[in-house]
Amino acid sequence: MISDSIKYIGVDDLDIDLFESQYVVPEGMSYNSYLIDDEKIAVLDTADRRKGEEWKANLTAALNGRQPDYLVVHHMEPDHSALIAWMLETYSGVQLVCSAQAVKMLANFFEGVDFTGRVITVKEGDTLSLGKHTLQFIGAAMIHWPEVIMSYDTTDKVLFSADGFGKFGALVHETDDWACEARRYYFNICGKYGSQVQSVIKKMAALDIQTICPLHGPVLKGDALTEAVRLYDTWSKYEPESEGILIAYASIHGGTAAAAERLGDLLRARGAQKVVVSDLSRSDMAEVIEDAFRYPKVVVAASSYDAGVFPVMHDFLYHLQIKNYQKRKFAIIENGSWAPTAGKVMKGMIEAMKDCEIVEPMITIRSRMKASDETQLEQLADALLA
Repeated sequence: MISDSIKYIGVDDLDIDLFESQYVVPEGMSYNSYLIDDEKIAVLDTADRRKGEEWKANLTAALNGRQPDYLVVHHMEPDHSALIAWMLETYSGVQLVCSAQAVKMLANFFEGVDFTGRVITVKEGDTLSLGKHTLQFIGAAMIHWPEVIMSYDTTDKVLFSADGFGKFGALVHETDDWACEARRYYFNICGKYGSQVQSVIKKMAALDIQTICPLHGPVLKGDALTEAVRLYDTWSKYEPESEGILIAYASIHGGTAAAAERLGDLLRARGAQKVVVSDLSRSDMAEVIEDAFRYPKVVVAASSYDAGVFPVMHDFLYHLQIKNYQKRKFAIIENGSWAPTAGKVMKGMIEAMKDCEIVEPMITIRSRMKASDETQLEQLADALLA
């Protein structure tokens, strides 16, 4: 129960291995859905088809023999909307409530379903009265799809935040450490859209929000809510969350790895508060992206490969580019046995990012570290901590 009138009817998915076919979720996922029990009954989103039968059972139990009047669709992504057609077929009186952009998407997912007379289109500032409860709609385009809306229950002071303020992990595994998996979720799912998140945060400031109900992860109240909003404000401004240096390396035969690890040791010996060294060939890419956003400085170290850069490093920098990465300092270490090319490629990709500075010296390793390379690594460590 969220309140006397708002019920949780979502489901946990403990069987899923990759969320969106790319993010490792060892603790599973939750597909959150809610029901407001009033003179008119509103169901807020459905669930992923993977857990459709469980969700239907939860809905049936919450309805307790009554018929729903509205299905509010905050987000059309299939992990939340898969059961829309079933709702229309099962409950003849239910009407969909969604944005105009969502209306355009309905046929993409539900070919042959007749939505005529079954859809109420809402926009920023529109309201829906359920009796004692009124939902006020908030435009949230590009968090992280263009059709997204949020809704605010003016009675119980609850924000239904769509994918905003969500996190990886099933609720059965929930811990007090919301930020860890929420951070990885934010930067990989919503990270590109900082300006849009900032717009929503400004709208939220005008509301008395006591509870946030996201589509993934736990319901947020009290201090947890305050901290979540604070972190979202930091993250969406592309500001570092805490001091630290990420060293991300892509090594073929171990020479580049040795240089990366040695630089980490030199930084720690010089008093660096936090140094994270990640092997891009073996680490969870989403976690490395998370760390790149968390800290103000990033060292990229990579072997040359096919007159370019080792592919996992290209993938890492490409991920940063498409997530609108900015406002950071980089350092570069390249390795090449006969014609080093990795540095040039990495430098070009970094220079394409907004407000990113490259710290000198750029270091070139020839196959394995030598005494002269140690001197350059010391110089780079000093420059990173200056």
